[in-house]
Amino acid sequence: MNVLDILPAPENLKKLMKILASLNIVLCPEDWLRYHSFDSKFDKNVSLASIDNGSGDNLFIIFTPHGTIIKGFDHESEVSPYARDEHEVWPGIYEEVPTSLLSILEDEAIAKDDVTFCFWRENNDLTWQKGKVEIPAEVEDGSDFLLGTIFRTAEDFVEFAEGYFELTLPLEVVAQVYEDAAITKEMIKALNPDGDVETILQELAELDS
Repeated sequence: MNVLDILPAPENLKKLMKILASLNIVLCPEDWLRYHSFDSKFDKNVSLASIDNGSGDNLFIIFTPHGTIIKGFDHESEVSPYARDEHEVWPGIYEEVPTSLLSILEDEAIAKDDVTFCFWRENNDLTWQKGKVEIPAEVEDGSDFLLGTIFRTAEDFVEFAEGYFELTLPLEVVAQVYEDAAITKEMIKALNPDGDVETILQELAELDS
């Protein structure tokens, strides 16, 4: 199945990334160790969701007034600039991206040239778009792998947290977060008994500001 066909619409994707970032805030006090993050004030009217697995692979999703752009980097992919003699971005990845969205990737934090795939969706697009990228059938660009870490269900997140954070989480509490319930002190204690509740609540408030 084409990964673009199952990728949520921008508003649903934004909501999901904030849910994942919220759970990471609750579970992990060190922001640099978090797998999913969300910055609602990345730029004026621009939000940035990110995924970093700590092994050199990352995903950035930038929500702008003009649309949404996704830039992913699988460091082991043959599509990576580091795997190419000329150390250039693979042909076709950026050529058709609208200028209004491509320009946001110039921020140093995004590392524009560290890329193995890019998708976008302007406000008037009905589906996600991708450039005319031609790669051999046996070569992976990392999109299936990285977009697969946008966990759609509470069950998937609980399974992930057991492996990544080495925590066994109460499914019913995680499910409440996925249902968009406001995270309470009681929920924080249930998810992370050792967490600093006030600090976590303050970070959660900043997420929605």
